[in-house]
Amino acid sequence: MAAVSAVARADGGKGPNEPRIIPLRPMSGDVELLYGDPEQSGPFVMRIHELPGAMVPPHRHPVDEHVTILQGTWYFGIGEKFDMSALQELKAGSYAFAPKGSSMFAYSPDGAVVQVHGLGPFAIDWRGGLHTLDDVDASAVFKFTKGLDVESDRGAGRILQGYASGEIIQYEVLRADGQRFMTNEDVLRVALKAH
Repeated sequence: MAAVSAVARADGGKGPNEPRIIPLRPMSGDVELLYGDPEQSGPFVMRIHELPGAMVPPHRHPVDEHVTILQGTWYFGIGEKFDMSALQELKAGSYAFAPKGSSMFAYSPDGAVVQVHGLGPFAIDWRGGLHTLDDVDASAVFKFTKGLDVESDRGAGRILQGYASGEIIQYEVLRADGQRFMTNEDVLRVALKAH
């Protein structure tokens, strides 16, 4: 579950044989576990809140992945390299399947909620590795740091985290209104302070 800021159980900790009804509502974190544990053997269901601007770098899973778009629009592609022209638009209600071992990538221009289910253990093999601002050598990978006030084409805010995989370097930014978004390093600039 690397590269997410918060994972929560949305099923109240119910056991595998207990019934549950979990309506779709605003998510408090990035991932909600609805059934099972994706890191263990057996079935799992989880919802992922994709932030506006999020680019999901090429990655693989050791298990089949079933994805249903619940809210928003999500763009999904298969391949070893992130390629915007290979992305296919998936609106709410759409379904995608990626067989185990296939490389995939995605993009969420305006934010989306996707539901993923399968049989664990579910792991992520980032094709370009994964670095965050928490890494000891973060300054060798990232131009900006946590807590820095920045501006981008998506607005101004404070950097919460950075994620780098291959050629993709993005930052999670928190706006003053409490909304979060992702933005690429190449469009980010330090916010100018008013005197």
